[in-house]
Amino acid sequence: MFTYTTLKEELTIEQVVTIHYFELLKDYKFTGERHDFWEFLYVDKGTMIVQTDHHEYALQQGEIIFHKPNEWHNHIANGLVAPNIMVVSFVCHSPSIRFFENRILQVGDTEKDILATILREAGDAFEAPFNDPFSTCLMRKKRQTFGCEQIIRISLESLLLYMIRAHSLPNRSPKLSTSMRENSEKDILNKILSYLQGHIREKISLEDVCRYTMFSRSYIQRLFKVHMNTSIMDYYKHLKIEEAKTMIREGKYNFTQISEQLSYASIHHFSRHFKEITGMTPSEYASSVKVKI
Repeated sequence: MFTYTTLKEELTIEQVVTIHYFELLKDYKFTGERHDFWEFLYVDKGTMIVQTDHHEYALQQGEIIFHKPNEWHNHIANGLVAPNIMVVSFVCHSPSIRFFENRILQVGDTEKDILATILREAGDAFEAPFNDPFSTCLMRKKRQTFGCEQIIRISLESLLLYMIRAHSLPNRSPKLSTSMRENSEKDILNKILSYLQGHIREKISLEDVCRYTMFSRSYIQRLFKVHMNTSIMDYYKHLKIEEAKTMIREGKYNFTQISEQLSYASIHHFSRHFKEITGMTPSEYASSVKVKI
């Protein structure tokens, strides 16, 4: 007597919505969207800035991020490198899929092979192009390679199952490690500090800093506040006054010239700002013991 065993299904892909592979320009910007199905973005080359409802990430080559249903998300190139990305959206209601909520994971060689299989089979199953960002429907080819759609489904399920296995092992964090996150934040912070110092004699705005770093206003403000305990523009104001103090001590310029070189609207604005920061007017500072020392 034989016993039939029904194999357990830990995770089932019910439908595929879109399959894309983009070779983007270095200044690519997406307007953002939300939808009621899952989506993942894999960075095949370069760096991609990913924004969600509550966070902003800089994904490096070989990393993948998952967007759960109804999560707002936006994708932006960093302005330096033209990235290649693969984006797949699908429907899955299996409880195991919740593993991927708010996840950024490193993709291994096995998973990369599976991603390549998905793209290859998609080319056999559906009409091109796969690089149209406005495409919202997969159009079946009249003559498909036998079994290609089923292989896509099996491959997607295998991809997710292998990733759950790989990132559920002891001592393997499925999210960005603390050290990786800290290093990334320090790089961004140093970039901001360098930009402020390099433009100390100009008049810049917070929007200028955002454009330079390719990060959102809310993200860089929060990061700067955490690490520097002040706002970006307050720090910039203090930098200007420290530069003004140096220029006063050097004695090469009068106060009007200093205010002009530091891009103040007027000498009165400069003087008011100087006293606000130092507690003294420029004249009082120039005659103080500190300057003589």
